[in-house]
Amino acid sequence: MFRVVAGQPRAWEKFRAGSLLDRGPLSLRAREIVIDRTCALTGCEYEWGVHVATFAAAAQLTGEQVRATVHGTADAPCWSASEKALIAAVDALHVSATLSDTEFAALSAHYDEAEIFEIILLCGFYRTVSYLANGLDLPLEGKAARFPQ
Repeated sequence: MFRVVAGQPRAWEKFRAGSLLDRGPLSLRAREIVIDRTCALTGCEYEWGVHVATFAAAAQLTGEQVRATVHGTADAPCWSASEKALIAAVDALHVSATLSDTEFAALSAHYDEAEIFEIILLCGFYRTVSYLANGLDLPLEGKAARFPQ
């Protein structure tokens, strides 16, 4: 992905300017849940697979949780209360590009303002990443995970 985008200097500068490739205010686990769910919702097996292969173990995501990022719902029993709110927010942003008062309140019960901003930004950024990977039909990386059946 980086090699392809870097081949277009203007696109690469804009991509890097997104500044979401750093750690940010979220825990690695929350960050990866947001990224994995966003990529799954957009059908981007390329980016989902790279993130799962690279970060799932460090983020302490179980096999059941990894599968749930693709096939589960926000209320799946494998998630904590904060993670359920997180996934519900990602799902809402994907479907309607907004959060209801209820969804925002659920997030606010577990995440501060900076973290909520980061969640929204990550959803948008990785939707763009998914558009690039899917639109350019990038071949799946050899060592990346595959969507579970």
